[in-house]
Amino acid sequence: MENDQTKTAVLFDFDGVVVDTESQYSVFWHRIGADYLGMDDLETRIKGQTLTYIYDTFFPNMPERQAEITAGLDRFEQEMSYDFIPGVLDFMDDLRRHGVPMAVVTSSNRQKMAAVRRVHPDLDTLFDRILTAEEFTASKPSPDCFLLGMRVLGSAPDTTYVFEDSINGLRAGMASGATVIGLSTTLPREAVAPMCHFVIPDFEGFTYDKMLETHR
Repeated sequence: MENDQTKTAVLFDFDGVVVDTESQYSVFWHRIGADYLGMDDLETRIKGQTLTYIYDTFFPNMPERQAEITAGLDRFEQEMSYDFIPGVLDFMDDLRRHGVPMAVVTSSNRQKMAAVRRVHPDLDTLFDRILTAEEFTASKPSPDCFLLGMRVLGSAPDTTYVFEDSINGLRAGMASGATVIGLSTTLPREAVAPMCHFVIPDFEGFTYDKMLETHR
């Protein structure tokens, strides 16, 4: 890919942005929080975070417990539905027609993405790259993952658009210097709006030209 930093590029978070999975993950992590920690809001605290961060923060030095949770999560992800967010495929087609490079930047690991590929075998043809948790060390809200995405696509913050739905993801996008478009798929619009430049409920009717109008 040509390294043209004046070229528009798009970075998508995955869960809650490309596929509608956040409500399913909330069920899983709520149960984990209640069963293991006696917490009733673990699912809200860990949105957008890597599994490494979750373990280091909430289950430190608990290898057996971590192994139990990982095994349960693996089983859960094999059975999840991975329905696309409304309008996202049409929006991506429009981006492709305009020659816009696209990457997924997700806190999910490769094993989870392998489960997604079993449901959507053509997943890799939709994007130029899919960057997973193994490829960056600092979890969101650090901007490292989005800065890596820019390097991979050869873009600069001023020409990059980030699509996110979680608080930590929105913070990471803003810290990267990109134009950040928040989706109110996981959190209410009023929670998302202060953390980004523009808010959409989903991608229905959203186009390349409308995206350019949101430029910060």
